[in-house]
Amino acid sequence: MEKESAHFWVQPDLPLNLSKTRTQPDKDFSKEKMQAEINETVDELKDLQEKLYADNRHGVLIIFQAMDAAGKDGAIKHVMSGLNPQGVHVASFKHPSDEEYDHDFIWRFNKHLPLQGAISIFNRSYYEHSLICKVHPELIMKEKLPEIFSVKDITPDFWEKRIKQIKRYEKNMSQFGTLILKFYLHISRDEQLQRLKDRINDPAKHYKFNFADIEEREYWDDYMSCYEDILTKTSTENAPWYIIPADDKWYARSVIANILKQQLATLDLHTPVLDKKEIKRIKTELSKAK
Repeated sequence: MEKESAHFWVQPDLPLNLSKTRTQPDKDFSKEKMQAEINETVDELKDLQEKLYADNRHGVLIIFQAMDAAGKDGAIKHVMSGLNPQGVHVASFKHPSDEEYDHDFIWRFNKHLPLQGAISIFNRSYYEHSLICKVHPELIMKEKLPEIFSVKDITPDFWEKRIKQIKRYEKNMSQFGTLILKFYLHISRDEQLQRLKDRINDPAKHYKFNFADIEEREYWDDYMSCYEDILTKTSTENAPWYIIPADDKWYARSVIANILKQQLATLDLHTPVLDKKEIKRIKTELSKAK
């Protein structure tokens, strides 16, 4: 599957029609084969994570965006399960608090950015402020922005400026050594409905159910339009977007794990090695230790 990874990359500024973008695997894969491949890939990710920590020159930011029930939580759980939890931080972002609304829309994400040598995962991100807020522009009013006194003041130029702010933010992270990987889990409307039904029919999954998920389905086409705009305009060389067919959960997880492995390998990570004199000095001191 390594050679196929490039097919999932969103090429910048090219037209994108998500209604014609596949949500299903392009080949037949069994769950067992996907699980085996993920396990193999996670073993390689373990080694890369250790080198990332030892090298201590790069951080990794992984962003997951999707419609509800697309499998973000499952992808995080299964792809990251074998890594050292001390080097992985997962942040899930809900509606902003009053304090967060009193700052710029990116402020609340800063404290969750990765340290050098570590991995941060965003379950939803600052992109929500150009997705859900664009579908429901009344939410922008809570930001109390200068010159925005009503929804009528939120023009197309406003959204273009917000996209530029995000691109500057990501470029700055990249220049300081952060590898940014952004995954959009592309689920079909029919598959989402089935998963919502599965949640309500299984008591063990009731905690995942939110009635708002049903209400938001009415805006499906609006969300697709927003995603098409966001993905093409903010997929850059330093912060690429990948569209992951997500109707098959195990296929999606395998693709994500493979892309993560490939991109971590591009960092040319090295484990620092002491010079011979320093090794000799340390051995001498250890021989004297009691």
